[in-house]
Amino acid sequence: MPHISANDLKTKGIAAIEILLTEHDEVIVSVRGKDRFVVMDLAHYQHLRECELEVALAQARADVAAGRAVQETPEAHLARLDDLA
Repeated sequence: MPHISANDLKTKGIAAIEILLTEHDEVIVSVRGKDRFVVMDLAHYQHLRECELEVALAQARADVAAGRAVQETPEAHLARLDDLA
């Protein structure tokens, strides 16, 4: 994954990132020699978010299938939470 320093970003501007993103999905921005941020195209970010949501949905479905979920009314849920306190 390509790197760009915060100082280069200041002097060259966003164009420096745009050039790197034409060949790579992500660019790391380092500040004072330490990697701090990742910059990516919005479409790539949205794809990653969709992947995270798919994983969460699969985990929730697995929990339901394994009996690790409770189906109840909102009132029963609040009462159960009060019992835990």
